[in-house]
Amino acid sequence: MQAAKKYVPKREFRGAWIQCVNGQFQGLSTAAMQQNLSNQLDELQKCNVNAVIFQVRPECDALYQSSIEPWSRFLTGVQGQAPSPFWDPLQWMIDECHKRGMELHAWINPYRAKTKSTLTLASSHIAIKNPARVFSYDGQFILNPGMPENREYICRVVDDIVSRYDVDGVHIDDYFYPYPVAGQSIPDSNEFARYNNGIRDIGDWRRYNVNLCIKELGETIHRRKPWVKFGVSPFGIYRNKRTAPNIGSDTGGLQNYDDLYADVLLWVNNGWVDYCAPQLYWQIGHKTADYKTLINWWNRYSSNRPIFIGEDVERTVKFADVDNPSINQMPAKYSLRSQMRNVSGVVLWYSKAVVDNVGNYATVLKNSYWKYPALQPLMPFIDDDRPRKPRKVKPIWTSDGYILFWTQPKGKDWDDKAVKYVIYRFARGEKVDIDDATHIIDITTDTFYKLPYVDGETKYTYVVTSLDRMGNESKGVKKKVKL
Repeated sequence: MQAAKKYVPKREFRGAWIQCVNGQFQGLSTAAMQQNLSNQLDELQKCNVNAVIFQVRPECDALYQSSIEPWSRFLTGVQGQAPSPFWDPLQWMIDECHKRGMELHAWINPYRAKTKSTLTLASSHIAIKNPARVFSYDGQFILNPGMPENREYICRVVDDIVSRYDVDGVHIDDYFYPYPVAGQSIPDSNEFARYNNGIRDIGDWRRYNVNLCIKELGETIHRRKPWVKFGVSPFGIYRNKRTAPNIGSDTGGLQNYDDLYADVLLWVNNGWVDYCAPQLYWQIGHKTADYKTLINWWNRYSSNRPIFIGEDVERTVKFADVDNPSINQMPAKYSLRSQMRNVSGVVLWYSKAVVDNVGNYATVLKNSYWKYPALQPLMPFIDDDRPRKPRKVKPIWTSDGYILFWTQPKGKDWDDKAVKYVIYRFARGEKVDIDDATHIIDITTDTFYKLPYVDGETKYTYVVTSLDRMGNESKGVKKKVKL
């Protein structure tokens, strides 16, 4: 009896975070940093990662050329100092990711204006130019979310990024109001008195402030470019059951809603964000924040938008499987995710742990879970019309070998233009089925593919399809060749 074929998802968000706040780029020359990033992207590409989330604004600064905020010290070592030789990391990363068929999501921290480790701010930094716009908390500066001008400022920064750069997404993480520290209080009573809009509870008012910012950010992004995805990666617990018996998870940690004033479910259910990537960094069996409990909770309650699970690579391989202590938790977590109807991807924390192959994680991705390329999950709430199929698909002998060429189909607007192509290959006798992801051999922005010619004795059928900005796929064009 033939074994059942393992299901391989054709669409799956396979992301990895590349952060700068860990100092991994400090002290590197322009050439060395580009080499470092090239190596990371090459390894991620081998793992069939299809999206990179790159940190470009950690503390009201910029890892890109900005007339609004100063260059980041996490890039050059001195805030406000441009890189030399000059380069623009965001533009460079967009080019390099797109070359490899990956999306690039620009990751910003909306409210954080100074991290604990930053000692000197540039004269052009908002906390120096407008000190009343920030408050100090636990060694950090925070753009006060209660001030309307700060929401406008954040939206202006994001609009500047989206208008000038061909990003595929804008991504924010879990830093809203600061993580609470015992004995410290948020100094916003004056703003509460001035801007409360009749809201009596200061906690409700803080949530209202963040809600407004999220809503306005999404509108700003989509007004400028409707196809740019707006994603949030919140802390992994929304609320605990003991705080909110009707909706809380059976957990016991810090809470988005109550401690960070982040009402993530409201944003998801109102469609203010395009995807949600909760940070489920804990292991299966964690006493107060069990991965299994939480993935089930998010799958149930956050289903109005695609869910991509934030996974900690190091912790996944560090902890033993609860049912089989001789192996780590990677297989169990991938199995759990595949069972969740509303989970359509994963974001790996963090890129370098994958690249360093911690616990053999990258090897297993390449050989098993992400052996084949995957298309992005669909977002029909942005666009669900598919583009036209490629034109003039034809194999041609050239001085570089046997090349399959095609031309871009006609398309006027952003929602019907082809921007990428999927190439499938079927051996003689195999059913031509483009729903079978195991036949995808490449997803590319090129309009050609070099065929692996041997002796012209073996027949294959190639199929080429078009993808638009939102990953909608055209019908296929078949071409039979002898290789």
